[in-house]
Amino acid sequence: MITELASQEKVIGVKQSRKAIREGRARRVYLACDADPAITDPVAASCEAAGIPVETDHTMAQLGQACRITVGASVVAVLQ
Repeated sequence: MITELASQEKVIGVKQSRKAIREGRARRVYLACDADPAITDPVAASCEAAGIPVETDHTMAQLGQACRITVGASVVAVLQ
């Protein structure tokens, strides 16, 4: 599933992802398993409230690489 990050429309980062979730534009959210829970837990709660599936199987480095950025990513939201 992580391969969809290279080709799908997405937003990277906590602020943009939370905005997409709030606006109902997020289809799936990826949370890095090695990210600070203080950052990812509120995003996970927002996803649960909105009924958006969450993937937590990848590291920040893997998410960043899949998004084709040079740094790690703690949160990535795939848009509808």
